[in-house]
Amino acid sequence: MKVSLFITCLSEIFYQNVAKDVVEVLERLGCEVDFPKGQICCGQPAFNSGYKKDAQKAAKQMIASFEKAEYIVTPSGSCAAMFKEYPELFHDDENWRERAKSVADKTYEFSQFIVHVLKVEDVGAIYPGRATFHTSCHMTRLLGEKEAPSLLLKNVKGLEMLPLKNNYDCCGFGGTFAVKMAPISERMVDEKVRHVEESTADLLIAADNGCLMNIKGRIDRKGKPIEVKHIAQILNSRVEGVT
Repeated sequence: MKVSLFITCLSEIFYQNVAKDVVEVLERLGCEVDFPKGQICCGQPAFNSGYKKDAQKAAKQMIASFEKAEYIVTPSGSCAAMFKEYPELFHDDENWRERAKSVADKTYEFSQFIVHVLKVEDVGAIYPGRATFHTSCHMTRLLGEKEAPSLLLKNVKGLEMLPLKNNYDCCGFGGTFAVKMAPISERMVDEKVRHVEESTADLLIAADNGCLMNIKGRIDRKGKPIEVKHIAQILNSRVEGVT
């Protein structure tokens, strides 16, 4: 099975190790992974801010870069959800709409691809610890994926998963929302950090680097002794005590 990696902006700039973990897990599960070099930003920041023409320009580049892929996998639920928006973005252009639909139909978030396409729920990971999971808004509400991360994490040997109060609440990032509405965003992430503390977990896991960056930034500023990791980092841990 051939998989094309959509790395996303945040992974490329800040979380290269997450992308490496994604590739290693997929290869261990029998996938052949390639990296289309023409990929850029998916256009989500422009799209969310109402700049349709700029979003279309980015989308055209991404469609051209990925349309020959067998499957497209990304470590970000929000960026996968943006690919699903492409057909509507070109609702008045039949040619680009059809090309966009072809790309959207074969795009998956990392954990979603493992569970629903590869039909795997146990990747053989070992990670001792007490953790809780943050569900990102875009992944659950727009992409519609609510089960895959939990199914994979419950099969990680040594990992105790604890419930997170109001786990469905936004962390306050929301891309440009955190910039435009900074005071509101700060109160939202403070509430999220408080709930993580209340869970008594030593580790917070998520499937979207945007959420992780926002929550970890607040945890670090508050000096809280809580680790923050992407689900790919957990699923790629196979030796006890080594991450």
